[in-house]
Amino acid sequence: MDLTLETERPRLPATLHPARGVELPESACPVARLRMKLRKAGLRPTRQRMQLGWLLFAKGHRHISAEDLFHEANKVQAPLALATVYNTLNQFREAGLIRQVNIGGDRAVFDTDTGDHHHFLFEDDGAIADIPPEMVAISSLPEPPPGYRIAGLDLVVRLERIPESGAA
Repeated sequence: MDLTLETERPRLPATLHPARGVELPESACPVARLRMKLRKAGLRPTRQRMQLGWLLFAKGHRHISAEDLFHEANKVQAPLALATVYNTLNQFREAGLIRQVNIGGDRAVFDTDTGDHHHFLFEDDGAIADIPPEMVAISSLPEPPPGYRIAGLDLVVRLERIPESGAA
């Protein structure tokens, strides 16, 4: 005799259960995958984090400034304060979901590729492009001061357009 009550909820398979920390398959709902990504990074999936996370990660690998992300959010009618965008990007950076690339002065771009790589900066328009790590060879680094260790190396190669010869 089966004593199972018909009102019991079936258990989700482990691949679909967010509390078990198992990665969702590529075919899973993109919103559920983003929610899982945030939780796995130790962030609560708030409305603002979900909106900005969607804009950041749904388009694949990209480099974007806080100001550009702010404008994108407003275009899709997800009005957020610029301070909220900065705070959320910094939370994503601290959680390891994105990295910050400082490209001069107080200007920074956020990169959704957190792997080891370097960047080209096209100075005429401010665009950023990845340099694959195998294209850069650094033979030595300076010894850090006592009490410090090297946490990483971010190389930004600045490019300027060569003026056309014979241009009038």
